[in-house]
Amino acid sequence: MNKNIFREYDIRGIVGEDLTDQTVAELALAIGGFFAQNNAEKVVIGYDARESSPGFADLLTRGFNDAGIDVVSIGQVPTPVLYYSVYTLKVDGGVMITGSHNPPNYNGFKICLGKQTLFGSQIQEIRAIGEGASVGTREGERGGFREINVIDAYCADVLSRVSFGPRQLKAVVDSGNGMGGVTGIPVFKALGVELVELYSEPDSNFPNHHPDPTVTENLNDTITAVMGSGADIGIAFDGDGDRIGVVDETGRIIWGDELMVLLSRAVLAENPGATIIAEVKCSQNLYDDIAKHGGKPLMWKAGHSLIKAKMKETGSVLAGEMSGHIFFADRFYGFDDACYAGARVLEILSKSGKPLSELLSDLPETYSTPELRIDCPEEKKFEIVQQISDEFSKTNEVITIDGARIKFENGWGLVRASNTQAILVLRFEALSEEALVEIREIVEGRVNELILE
Repeated sequence: MNKNIFREYDIRGIVGEDLTDQTVAELALAIGGFFAQNNAEKVVIGYDARESSPGFADLLTRGFNDAGIDVVSIGQVPTPVLYYSVYTLKVDGGVMITGSHNPPNYNGFKICLGKQTLFGSQIQEIRAIGEGASVGTREGERGGFREINVIDAYCADVLSRVSFGPRQLKAVVDSGNGMGGVTGIPVFKALGVELVELYSEPDSNFPNHHPDPTVTENLNDTITAVMGSGADIGIAFDGDGDRIGVVDETGRIIWGDELMVLLSRAVLAENPGATIIAEVKCSQNLYDDIAKHGGKPLMWKAGHSLIKAKMKETGSVLAGEMSGHIFFADRFYGFDDACYAGARVLEILSKSGKPLSELLSDLPETYSTPELRIDCPEEKKFEIVQQISDEFSKTNEVITIDGARIKFENGWGLVRASNTQAILVLRFEALSEEALVEIREIVEGRVNELILE
């Protein structure tokens, strides 16, 4: 097996190359062995709309059953519904088969033991089992199999956790032909929101645009529809429904850290002094605003598994990433869910007489880039981040929680290696446009030099 499919917080690769039927069958035995070694007796399996996903689900089921593990299949669902099942069904873990926001020829596996999503050493433990370093099956008979539908129960649960105000809302919802609309559309409709739907039908080829709301061009259709329909908000989902993108009524993109400002203010009003987690790419404005409103801001590593573990450790009620992963432990279970996050944003709007743009108009003005992604060979990306950190720490303060966040007198720049793709992720923020250009040129220039070396 290609060792690079074992990422920091999931297993992911190209179908037919990294993930052949034979490889997935071997992975099924390895993951099943991992479950057996950790005394898991019953697990739930869900999958997205990718062409390879149903076949991979069958292979996982076979492997888990061979390891003595009972399987509960919930069929084709968004990733948050798999998480919901792990929390609400009598199971010992689960696997979501999804390529998330990767191109159509990718697929992968997000794995839960108990209610916790695996990452780091646990992913490598599965790799070791797969390579024959250890084996494990539960003693006894071959595992069983049954199918259930949980989507209706999930939607009812989400609806029971939000309380709308009197304002009537109109929203554009762009599902990007991914899985988000499967739950988002019925939930938002049930809340009484007038919807303008874009690309609600799951299609593994993503014929209209790629379902990744961190990329500006993928939100163009949402922006156009908001402007054309007079909607109060535009909501876009990623491929598997765990990440959200938001556009205000003027057509302006509200990036993940700004969205966190809106949500953290609402959460802190109900939970004074709460700890709120944000990852290293987020604006300094967010950390300052959390503190200003009486909360305890905590900077942490990017990655859904890593953040969920930190939330559990710290008792945090809310966490978020630039990429649109929003984690609510306030009135919810603590996992990342674009449908629930969208419902909470709509709840805030329904109780406000102000447009979305005005709710964030008091933030200090800064100038920033979105996430910038630079192609970088898989084997070089972590080495380059280390070199950047070593070089800049001679003259600047460098935060190394996750990558290198370099502080300048009037801003900061970040370089970190993606845990899911062969890219480096950069982001910059400054107090003026001139400072932004200067900081970006210094840092990005050095990164490009190192890639070419």
